[in-house]
Amino acid sequence: MNLENGIAMSNTLINVSIQTPGYLNLALLFGLVIWGGTLGARLFQKLRIPQVVGCIIVGIFLGDVFNVITHQHIETLEPFTMFALGVIGFMIGAELRSDVFRKYGKQFFIILFAQGIGAFLLVAVGASLLAWFVTRNLYISIAVGLVLGAIASATAPAATVNVLWEYKTRGPLTAAVLAIVALDDALALLLYRAAATGADALIGTEHGSVLATTFLLLIEIVGAITLGFLVGAMLYFILKFVSDDDKILGFSISCLLLVVGVSMIADIGPILPAMTLGITMANLAPRESKSIFNLVGRFSPPIYTAFFVLAGAHMEFNTITPWIAAMIVVYILCRAAGKVMGSWFGASYSHAPAVVRKYLGICLLPQAGVAIGLAILASRQFNAELGKIIIMVVMTATFLMEILGPMLVKVGVKKAGEVGMNVTEEDLIKTYAVKDVMNTEPTSIAQDLPLHQILEAFSVSDSVYYPVIDSQSRIIGIITIADIKEMFANQDVAGWLLACDVAEPVLDKATPNEPLEEAMERMRRYDLENMPVVTGHDNNELVGVLDYRTVNRKISAEVLRRRKVADEMALATS
Repeated sequence: MNLENGIAMSNTLINVSIQTPGYLNLALLFGLVIWGGTLGARLFQKLRIPQVVGCIIVGIFLGDVFNVITHQHIETLEPFTMFALGVIGFMIGAELRSDVFRKYGKQFFIILFAQGIGAFLLVAVGASLLAWFVTRNLYISIAVGLVLGAIASATAPAATVNVLWEYKTRGPLTAAVLAIVALDDALALLLYRAAATGADALIGTEHGSVLATTFLLLIEIVGAITLGFLVGAMLYFILKFVSDDDKILGFSISCLLLVVGVSMIADIGPILPAMTLGITMANLAPRESKSIFNLVGRFSPPIYTAFFVLAGAHMEFNTITPWIAAMIVVYILCRAAGKVMGSWFGASYSHAPAVVRKYLGICLLPQAGVAIGLAILASRQFNAELGKIIIMVVMTATFLMEILGPMLVKVGVKKAGEVGMNVTEEDLIKTYAVKDVMNTEPTSIAQDLPLHQILEAFSVSDSVYYPVIDSQSRIIGIITIADIKEMFANQDVAGWLLACDVAEPVLDKATPNEPLEEAMERMRRYDLENMPVVTGHDNNELVGVLDYRTVNRKISAEVLRRRKVADEMALATS
């Protein structure tokens, strides 16, 4: 981008900011976007539909229906959109560790080229035939097909990865999806540059040689990777001297913004350099980087929400003509067929696991930022009529696949058995009730039991926590090892004491159907190692005991079990 263009863009942004109504300033607009997107995501999540779909629907209402988000707003917020894409690329890079590439590298690249070229060829042929049927101009038809085919090869990392994170997936299919969507942008750029050069030659608008165009493309890709690596190395060095979470987050976000900002100056997409930044951190500091990605992951949900709402706001349904609608249908069907068949062929040829062969294709259908960016680039590069066709086809198809694509991703990972295999202890606790982890056969003591019998009960049990119950099994108190020691300290009265005499009062109780997260939060608050579980708050009948340490051991064991199962799935090839 030259100086004149930069000044013109700055003036445009200033003018847009001045013209924005006072009641809808950018702060108010952002608040509305995030609030509406969060509400839509929550509603669709309740319907068991990926939350990204809810964000996009909200964006459509705010944009095309009510015109709250205008084109001026979208242009003004372009830096935010680039930053959101950078965050997505950075978090993808976190998953691309060297051990993953050593294990799957050959498979990944074979599948990458097979699915990308498959979508390119089928869309190019289908779109060219339809365009020729309408225009009867062979050169323009082939030019349209080439450009649309190249754009069709791109896959949206944002929507796809968001579904994987939402459903906590882990396994060979998840690893393949993350690698393909991460590398797909570079392949799409390569195919687009080649297709655009061919289209230029066909319609007589070529301004440079194929060799020069290819050279510029290689410089762009190498430059993006170099930028991400250098900033990643700088962040790695800085974090050697920083241990506070707030400083770690500050340096990480600032480095990510540096990468995005330089990418915008160089007029290249931010995903590839941001992904390289993430890969650099994940591999230079595999242990230390976990805290970085965890902090950025907690920081990012409002960013994803706003990004998808703004993506939905791009849509304009009233500009679609019948023949453009037909081109949209051809584009979607041919692209889907190319992705599915190409993924199957690449996975079969590279002997990938069965779940990758079966379900990878339907996980690669969403399209978004990169496809839209290439469509906008094409609309500027070619004449107005051809540019309008390309941008309307890609924008509408992108919208439809952003709605359907995430749902298909969910179907794929669910069929592959990878949902819930990458949970943390905190995630798992949220899914459990007290009854799932409580001890259903605690050693209880009758209230009228004398001391010598209490000691007998202690001798045959390894518990340190004994509920005291009445004749109807209702809890009236608690005896611990500390209480027994205190009784022995007073030998004069110990002989005639009963259980009810030494029992401590119950500080808190849980019920079987109560969320485990709530019960454990109260145990932390009151510093309780154990908590009795009763049938109901109005009925103190004892049904179990919740042991804080035992629960944590069970949860950790289940997390490790799920991850082990997911890793073992990768070993299956049939």
